[in-house]
Amino acid sequence: MEKFLLSGNEAIARGAFEAGVKVASAYPGTPSTEIFENLPQYKDVLYSEWAPNEKVATEVAYGASLAGVRSLTAMKHVGVNVAADPIFTAAYNGVGGGFVIVSADDPSMHSSQNEQDNRHYAKAAKMAMVEPSDSQECKDFLKAAYEISEKFDTPVLFRTTTRVAHSKSLVTLGERQEPPVPVYKRNVRKNVCTPANAYLNHPKVEENLKALEKWACTSPLNRVEMAGAAVGVISASIAYEYAKEVFPADASFLKLGITNPLPMDLIRDFAAKVEKLYVIEELDPFMEEQIKAAGIPCTGKELTGLMYEMNPEILRERLFGIKPETVDVGVSAVSRPPVLCPGCPHRGFFYTMSHHKDFVVAGDIGCYTLGAAPPLSAIDSVICMGGGFTVAMGMAKAFAATGQTDKKVFGVMGDSTFFHSGMTGAAEIIYNKGSVIPVVLDNHITGMTGHQDNPGSGYTLQGEMAESLKIEDILRSYGYEHVIIVDPQDLKAMEAAVQEALASQVPAAIIARRPCLLIKRIRHENGLCKVNTDKCIGCRKCLSVGCPAVSVTDRKAAIDPLQCVGCTVCAQVCPMGAIEKEA
Repeated sequence: MEKFLLSGNEAIARGAFEAGVKVASAYPGTPSTEIFENLPQYKDVLYSEWAPNEKVATEVAYGASLAGVRSLTAMKHVGVNVAADPIFTAAYNGVGGGFVIVSADDPSMHSSQNEQDNRHYAKAAKMAMVEPSDSQECKDFLKAAYEISEKFDTPVLFRTTTRVAHSKSLVTLGERQEPPVPVYKRNVRKNVCTPANAYLNHPKVEENLKALEKWACTSPLNRVEMAGAAVGVISASIAYEYAKEVFPADASFLKLGITNPLPMDLIRDFAAKVEKLYVIEELDPFMEEQIKAAGIPCTGKELTGLMYEMNPEILRERLFGIKPETVDVGVSAVSRPPVLCPGCPHRGFFYTMSHHKDFVVAGDIGCYTLGAAPPLSAIDSVICMGGGFTVAMGMAKAFAATGQTDKKVFGVMGDSTFFHSGMTGAAEIIYNKGSVIPVVLDNHITGMTGHQDNPGSGYTLQGEMAESLKIEDILRSYGYEHVIIVDPQDLKAMEAAVQEALASQVPAAIIARRPCLLIKRIRHENGLCKVNTDKCIGCRKCLSVGCPAVSVTDRKAAIDPLQCVGCTVCAQVCPMGAIEKEA
């Protein structure tokens, strides 16, 4: 078969196709997003969708499994927190068709708020876990995961990391295999999770894990590579690739593809063949602790550390004290922190908020998180998806309880986050009489993860037109009698909207609505801005909007025409009228 250069995420999508998956549901989240972006090419035989959140996605995929077909859900590591409720119960109930949950972990938090190690989820939920280390394994192991799921009646956690998901390597493709789909039959005893049924299911889960551990000891997904007897290394996922580069050629390896349950007899046999045993894994000592608990001496985290992702240079230095060679080129790299794009519709809102010291703003996860960065510096907290409204509620109640009536509290999130987990927070504010102004920054897309559609965008993952849910209708139905819709790039209107919401005698909410400039299906025709240097006095007020297209050169404002999109926010803040639109 012909070989193709694929990322791990692309290979997982191909693996789903070849495995005969029929239903797939996910919520986008880096580093998992590209899996589902690569599924619509198979829409003739595989249905795929963006769900409102990870819990919904998991339930949709699990429902398909109960109906007898192979199904897939995927999410970034923190998304598993959202989906944990159905995942844990699915592990007790078991599956119909094979059911696989992709958890894409993010060591070093390249695009995440924590670096939790989701291997613990497999152990806590008592389900099988498979970990690939390269793109070929992403495809092949995913197909094997469905066989494991069906053979042992368990969901399978398919764990990748950022490097596995995004690195590219050669992949040999195969053909799609259509497993037989049984006629659906109701099975209350198995699938209805009453306490009595769950009580009876738990022993079955434990028996399945024991059977899976015994089977894993001979599975080809776990591989012994004997070279010498002096040093043995147990590893999995991308850490295996790093270890192969670092350890000497005569080191022996036990490369694990099934990491829950650990194949302890295989590990014990391997350990007996080597004089010194290392366990190399990123983040927590997940394998190391279990191996030591089994009475097998090994060395690991005391050398490699508990935090951040590894690479060969780091591993070589920590294990053997060999520092990487460096060359001083005499140039220091300029720090370039992430910023809102030129013309970002969120900029006008945060610029407005930044001018009120009595405002407290609870933010959320998305592009708009960057509203916390200087020079805007307009966000007080960011916790998790949907937390913008509910954290604001808690802060408002605390201020009321301590007499801090001068604080004006706003909860802020984007349109995709509103559909993900913000609607319950909006209900919380109304129901419990919160002194909070909820604000939805509606840019018509799921922006931070690369422009995926959502229930408000009017399109599905497969490119079909869909019903576009109206945020204002939802808010009004909750009881927000005064919903203010404003263009955030009109700074006067944005300020007026904020003041109008604060003065409202009935529950009020704000929708700051303008589509993201990067949405390909929307044409944006704006003339660029330019600086009239005769009028510019070098006051630097234009820098306060935090637009990367605006700078100061020779004490005068300058606008980069390659970055400017003509949003005019900088022109609106210039006290001298020195920034003008080109004709």
